[in-house]
Amino acid sequence: RMFHDDELEESEKFYVGQPRVLLLIYALYNTLVARSEMVCYFVIILNHMISASMITLVLPILIFLWAMLSVPRPSKRFWMTAIVYTEVAIVIKYFFQFGFFPWNKYVDYTKDKPYHPPNIIGIEKKEGYVHYDLVQLLALFFHRSILKCHGLWDEDEKGDSSSNKEDTDDELSLTGGRRDSSASLKSVNLAASVESIHVHFPEQQTAIRRKSSSSASQLSHRSSFSSHRSKRGKCHGMTLQVYVPIRQFFYNLIHPDYSAVTDVYVLMFLADTVDFIIIVFGFWAFGKHSAAADITSSLSEDQVPEAFLVMVLIQFGTMVVDRALYLKKTVMGKVIFQVILVFGIHFWMFFILPGVTERKFSQNTVAQLWYFVKCVYFGLSAYQIRCGYPTRVLGNFLTKSYNYVNLFLFQGFRLVPFLTELRAVMDWVWTDTTLSLSSWICVEDIYAHIFILKCWRESEKRYPQPRGQKKKKVVKYGMGGMIIVLLICIVWFPLLFMSLIKSVAGITNKPLDVSITITLGGYQPIFTMSAQQSQLKDLNQTGFNAFLGSYRGNTAALQFLEGYGKEDITLADLEGNSNSLWTISPPSREKMIQGLLDFSAEFTVVLSWSIQRTLETVYPYYIKAPSDSLAKPIKQLLTGTYCRWENITVSLVKNVSDEGVREWWVLNQLGKRYKTSEESLELFIFSDKVSPPSLGFLAGYGIMGLYASVVLVIGKFVREFFSGISHSIMFEELPNVDRILKLCTDIFLVRETGELELEEDLYAKLIFLYRSPETMIKWTREKT
Repeated sequence: RMFHDDELEESEKFYVGQPRVLLLIYALYNTLVARSEMVCYFVIILNHMISASMITLVLPILIFLWAMLSVPRPSKRFWMTAIVYTEVAIVIKYFFQFGFFPWNKYVDYTKDKPYHPPNIIGIEKKEGYVHYDLVQLLALFFHRSILKCHGLWDEDEKGDSSSNKEDTDDELSLTGGRRDSSASLKSVNLAASVESIHVHFPEQQTAIRRKSSSSASQLSHRSSFSSHRSKRGKCHGMTLQVYVPIRQFFYNLIHPDYSAVTDVYVLMFLADTVDFIIIVFGFWAFGKHSAAADITSSLSEDQVPEAFLVMVLIQFGTMVVDRALYLKKTVMGKVIFQVILVFGIHFWMFFILPGVTERKFSQNTVAQLWYFVKCVYFGLSAYQIRCGYPTRVLGNFLTKSYNYVNLFLFQGFRLVPFLTELRAVMDWVWTDTTLSLSSWICVEDIYAHIFILKCWRESEKRYPQPRGQKKKKVVKYGMGGMIIVLLICIVWFPLLFMSLIKSVAGITNKPLDVSITITLGGYQPIFTMSAQQSQLKDLNQTGFNAFLGSYRGNTAALQFLEGYGKEDITLADLEGNSNSLWTISPPSREKMIQGLLDFSAEFTVVLSWSIQRTLETVYPYYIKAPSDSLAKPIKQLLTGTYCRWENITVSLVKNVSDEGVREWWVLNQLGKRYKTSEESLELFIFSDKVSPPSLGFLAGYGIMGLYASVVLVIGKFVREFFSGISHSIMFEELPNVDRILKLCTDIFLVRETGELELEEDLYAKLIFLYRSPETMIKWTREKT
């Protein structure tokens, strides 16, 4: 206990004895201190997401193209730039809040216009205009105080001063032998640090004065020429002071002295995947007139929104380019891609998208979420550039360990349509290899198969099964019972689905309009009437019970009524007087009268509701309104002793006035349940339940369609799983796959190291191994 200190030990005991809530607060504070620069980045990005103006746009771009790319950490110059810029932005916003500016007089009219110049710049008048800027400034000062506490604030200045001194000595020794020359060359220090560059312009040597009178004019001419060159030198020097440090900064990124190689491609891919999902499920936020639409309704109508198409293609294209850069391991390409993406995304999200959607970025929640995830991607991409790409890319990231989690994730990855094939082809295109595409795919398939077998063999080692012992009931009923239930559900899924979708989750589809049209023998319709709104009445529980009681003993009718409740039955009360005049021509009128008087001839009555049909009996009392447009009478309630085909009386009313003779028909139903003194017709409508809109795409297939499209297809895959096992025994039942797995890994390794001839030899060895069952048996024996 050489370094034992009682005071430190007492302090440790005091800290451990504190309440857990206080310890949690300490831990959160220490985390905040350790990642204070991330807090500053988050606050700056949050401020820009809420303000979305040109004033707040500068710092996020500097974060992704300067701060996060700096090695080993952002310099003092960046933090001073951020602090000064935030202070200046606060002053500018405060100055433009005064009401004497013209644009501040119509704030309520222009506050939601995305292309209003003050809104674009960020100087519009609004409440809380500087709140997030003050929080941002507070975070920057907090980070500066932490850097000063750890002695990291002035670290860059010390490094610059020492390097400047060495550079000055080198320059003096370099120019010492050239003092006698007429003019010394400009000395530009290109070996300075990333953050500072020094350009020196020595004074021009003065010409020797001559005593003659002509020498004075020559001296004046040469001094003016020297002044002109001095001005050009200053301008050129200012350009170099901006260009050379930027060039040197990116040159050091691409050609670092050392690099801590890392691999965050998986995290970048996940960030891009999340952005892809946000686009698919929130594409309406990237269009103008699609705010109330969803992707399923648009695709079901065979319409592809332009905004959705553009965003999906751009997102997918960036994922493909990112994969290509990762496989080629080119840091220069990644830097160029980062610069293009940072400027392009910010220009699209904050200048183009508000014009397309006609709403400000700060009012578009989905676009803000997409931008925040993209900022996470930019941070990961900058970290990848700063650390450099890995020298070797071996296999899939899910194949690094052998357990159930990796196994199921890997199999789920392979189940995604076209993802495995696309990845294999891209890897073959952007990886140096001597294998053909078919051979490459063969190696990938063998490796995937061997990895799956390795996971199963490792699980068998972790959970061994003793010899001669029967399987436990937990395993049999757990796995076997689940498979049995799954198969039964698949077989009976269409019947269960169609039955439950309407009885349990069905929505009552009540009629909005009931129309009746009656025609005599094909002549001009004599009666036209419709019932709407108050004329369509619902049955109460008492009326519904009385209705059921009237059919007691009629088995067919009761069986039909079991599928309906009182909310499914609508009583239509139609006015007896036709709502249109009878405008038949006199010849047709005389001919129709003759047909009615001729009792030996057949004269039909046609009653129409949704379709037109001829009825043997005059008026159906009960009509079924199914989910389609075909309404039909209910035969179960209209046959037998409980027949409810009703008779109606038809009379022609004639009205003679100064305007002429007007005629219309009046109909009255004789056997009405709810008797009224006026001439009227009653009609009971039974409305079938319809499936919810969210499940309409499945219910639209019907029972036979579901059996053909779901059960048979799944049954085919299940049959392939249970049959043909005997043909794959020699490739499935491999006791030990370590040697084959190592051979596949060796192929990946020699490919990454450039040993292409050895890659061909190892591939030929792998193919021979699968062609020779005897060799396969020797290679897959258990190690003794």
